[in-house]
Amino acid sequence: MSHPHEFARAATVLGGVTNKVHVLLRKEDFNADRLTANVVVVLDVLFATTTIVTALAHGATEVIPAIDEHDAREKAKPFPPESVVLSGEKMIHAIEGFVTPLPLALIEVGVKNKRVIYSTTNGTVALRQSAVAPHVYAACLLNGAATVAHLQRHHAGESVLVVCSGSAGGMNLEDFYGAGYIVDQLVKGLDPDRDLTDAAQSALRLYRTHDAYDCLISSRVGRIMERSGVADEVRYAAQLGVVPLVTKLLQGAVCVV
Repeated sequence: MSHPHEFARAATVLGGVTNKVHVLLRKEDFNADRLTANVVVVLDVLFATTTIVTALAHGATEVIPAIDEHDAREKAKPFPPESVVLSGEKMIHAIEGFVTPLPLALIEVGVKNKRVIYSTTNGTVALRQSAVAPHVYAACLLNGAATVAHLQRHHAGESVLVVCSGSAGGMNLEDFYGAGYIVDQLVKGLDPDRDLTDAAQSALRLYRTHDAYDCLISSRVGRIMERSGVADEVRYAAQLGVVPLVTKLLQGAVCVV
């Protein structure tokens, strides 16, 4: 029997088939050489894509995803220091000299009219890996409905690959739940015969039978955040469809489109 991750990697091969929705359980299953899907939606619900969407909703000019701390500092060099906010974490710990990577805390620092250069362990890496695709969207529960509405207007009939960033090399509950939300929104506006992979079906079933906050707070990262006294950040991230922004990776930066 093949290893389960072989099935996940195989989903990228099927991307060119019209009207397919695929879900990858973790960023490590993304295979750029086999990618044929034109549309990729990247999720890191706790917290990278939630933070990116929030920063843009509060006036950031763009968010540049970095691979790591060194890459983030290099990307900041061409810009006046006062115009840039360096934000990020590594393995859940804030990077020294960077501001908080959490969405509510970051907007308290202030991002209006500034460029955010953002480095996280999983989500920003997943965005950078996905950049080989023609269309890459950063999505979360906050803007999932707006993202799907945009896909229906601009990518009707195209296959969609939903990439869960995952954590520590494995899948995580919050991204899989988010994938189910995206799939649910896609299915509502499309032919009921639209094909879903087994991973997409599984994510959809999770979403339709569980509460967002309960899933997020019971996840590994959610439990860590609760113990750290920032369950409000998790509750914020669990809101469905409250931000009407579509955020897309364009020339190395995530912007509002």
